[in-house]
Amino acid sequence: VQLEESGGGFLQAGESLRLSCAGSGRDFGTYAIGWFRQTLGREREIVAALSGNGDNTYYSTSVRGRFTVSRDKAKNTAYLQMTNPKPEDTADYFCAATLTSGYQTYYYRQEYSYWGQGTQVTVSS
Repeated sequence: VQLEESGGGFLQAGESLRLSCAGSGRDFGTYAIGWFRQTLGREREIVAALSGNGDNTYYSTSVRGRFTVSRDKAKNTAYLQMTNPKPEDTADYFCAATLTSGYQTYYYRQEYSYWGQGTQVTVSS
């Protein structure tokens, strides 16, 4: 499975942005998905996660209520909708996937088998 993020860029605080994660390979629509972010000198941290069956989501405290993770199975693409972003959301964003079709969401980097190259998001105040 190969993942490719897109949609990053420069935006003002409060503007909305949607990141995309296009996946190759069969059954990508049933993979558990994670969105992570990383800034210079810091560990990569979980932002949002979606279970393989699509029924469950997880959001970090810092983005809960502002970001939404979703997936379009027909397009083999996962999304991270960023609403009301803040300057502290500035980071490189990565999508990750692991082959599991269950209800569980995953929070740790080592739980994911596949990673994209990342897309940069800069939020200006």
